[in-house]
Amino acid sequence: MSTPKPPPPTDFGILLGLAYQRFKTELELSLAKHGHDDIRSAYGYVFRALADGSLKLGELARRLGITDQGMLKIVQEMETRGYVAREPDPDDGRANRVALAKRGRAALATARRFHANFERQLGETLGTAETAKFRALLERLVNEGDAAQRVLRLA
Repeated sequence: MSTPKPPPPTDFGILLGLAYQRFKTELELSLAKHGHDDIRSAYGYVFRALADGSLKLGELARRLGITDQGMLKIVQEMETRGYVAREPDPDDGRANRVALAKRGRAALATARRFHANFERQLGETLGTAETAKFRALLERLVNEGDAAQRVLRLA
C-alpha cells in the first residue's frame, strides 16, 4: 500500500485572498457590534478620503478613481445612512462639500481601533519583529510597480 501524497500547498494568491477575507469579516463584525451594520465596502475608502476634512464631490471622485456619477450614488447612500453630510462650499456658492457626519467619524474611529487591535494581536501571535517584517513586506508589495499608480475601485 502506498503512502498518499500530501496535498499541494495552497496557491499564494488564494492565501492572500483568504487572509484578506478573514480580516474583512472580522472588521465587519466589529463595526456591526458598534452599530454600523449597514456599511458597504466602498464606504471605507470614502471615510479615509474625508478623514482630514471635506472635499467637493468631484475632488472625492478623482481621489478615489471613479466617476462623479458613481461617487454621487455612494455619497447619497452614505448621506441617507447618516455617515456623510453635504455642506455649502464657503469659496463657491454653487458647490457643496462632502464631510464625515458624526456617525461617519464614529465608524472611522471604530475601524481604526479594529485595525490597530488586529495588528497588535498579530504581533502577539507572530512576535513584534515578525509583524513589523510582515507589514514591511505588504507595503513593499503594494508600493512596487504599477500597484502604486492604481486606485482601488469601489464597485
